[in-house]
Amino acid sequence: MSKLNKKQRLDIYNQWKSEGKTISSIARSENMNLGSLSYMIKLIDRYGIAIYDRPNEVFTKEFKEEAIEQALTGTKSIKDVSLELGLRSNGILFNWIREYKKNGYNVVIKKKGRHSAHESEKASPDIAQGFREADPATRRRKFEIAYRQRLRKKTKRLGSETSQEIAQAVTELRREFKVSLDYIFTVLAQNKDLPLIARSTYYNIIKPKDKKDKSKRKKPIFLFRLKEIFDYHQRRYGYRRVAMQLRKEGYTVTDRAVRYWMHKLKLKGRRRNKRKYSSYKGTIGKIAPNLIQRCFFAIRPNMKWYTDITEFHLNGQKLYLSPILDGCGGDIVSYSISRHPDMNLVMSMLNKAFAKHKALNACIFHTDQGCQYQSRVYQRALKLHGITQSMSRKGNSMDDGLMENFFGLLKTEMFYDQEYKYHNLEELAHAIEEYIEYYNNERIKSRLKGLTPIEYRNQALVS
Repeated sequence: MSKLNKKQRLDIYNQWKSEGKTISSIARSENMNLGSLSYMIKLIDRYGIAIYDRPNEVFTKEFKEEAIEQALTGTKSIKDVSLELGLRSNGILFNWIREYKKNGYNVVIKKKGRHSAHESEKASPDIAQGFREADPATRRRKFEIAYRQRLRKKTKRLGSETSQEIAQAVTELRREFKVSLDYIFTVLAQNKDLPLIARSTYYNIIKPKDKKDKSKRKKPIFLFRLKEIFDYHQRRYGYRRVAMQLRKEGYTVTDRAVRYWMHKLKLKGRRRNKRKYSSYKGTIGKIAPNLIQRCFFAIRPNMKWYTDITEFHLNGQKLYLSPILDGCGGDIVSYSISRHPDMNLVMSMLNKAFAKHKALNACIFHTDQGCQYQSRVYQRALKLHGITQSMSRKGNSMDDGLMENFFGLLKTEMFYDQEYKYHNLEELAHAIEEYIEYYNNERIKSRLKGLTPIEYRNQALVS
């Protein structure tokens, strides 16, 4: 702005005041800095053009200190403070503040003329020395300004400081000003506007943290048993189920700890792979209503039963499993295995279930709309035993979600990616039988509070 004369400044001001031009449009047309132009217009509007008639001013040390303190500790911006003080450039106060920080929060009055060789060789003033030489009131004011400035750098806005940020600022100022912690807390406590933390909080934050390498964590006593459980269940248990089994055996262990050590030992459970057999052939018989409506679980055994047929592919051959699952504990009531998904497969399963359980008058038997379940033979057998039939809606496989979940679990844990174990269908059928026995009597469930399906069933029958 120093290149403009008085007439040019007045013309620019009149463009804004009288002609209604915006400051940004004037800056573009005159090729001027927007911030400097805005400050000049506001200065003329406040004090008149005569402010530029005054000779160049020499500001005292006290005036500079007062201006800097207003800018650093007050609520107004540096530009607003400059306007109030009538500084003819918006960069004057910025320069003072920069020099103030650079010289250890001390105002330096520059001497006119060229520096002597002796003066140029002198080192920059020592911050701590200048602070100690000041009187107590000045020392306190300088420290408060430095404290505010530190927090502004860390938080961008006073009043939003965390305990960690306050502790860091206090520690930095202790080193910079070479003062005791007692002095800092005394000064800060006397000014209610300055954020402060308790002395105990400060010590808790700055005390050395325990930085032990987690990879070198001491191996716990349950580690050997963890590996045994994982291997015994043939990768069928994830970290939650392993942790549950450990707690069941009396170990005090969290899910998080088990997950950590299973990851370290590279013990990964099996993941599901979706393949699905469908017995739906259209509407060939009576379709029963959906009485379950996805309320799968029951409070007592033999209240809700579920069944479906799943298919296994092995060496170009197929094997079919048809089980009955109880909605109370999720145990398999009965099952049958065959090479053909015909009525013999379904009726064999039913007859085994009826032989084990006589009183089924309150039972709802839910299936999909497979052709076997629409047949008269099947529906007559249910009716003779007082069972109410229920069917999923067409195209809604999740209506039979409990059964679908069991099939996914079964195939993931004993079949998918393990087909190489079975040389023929007989070996596969034997493995399925072993798995169902294991599932009923050994495999714990989180839904059942760490009990196996049979344990939960027996508990429910007693209660």
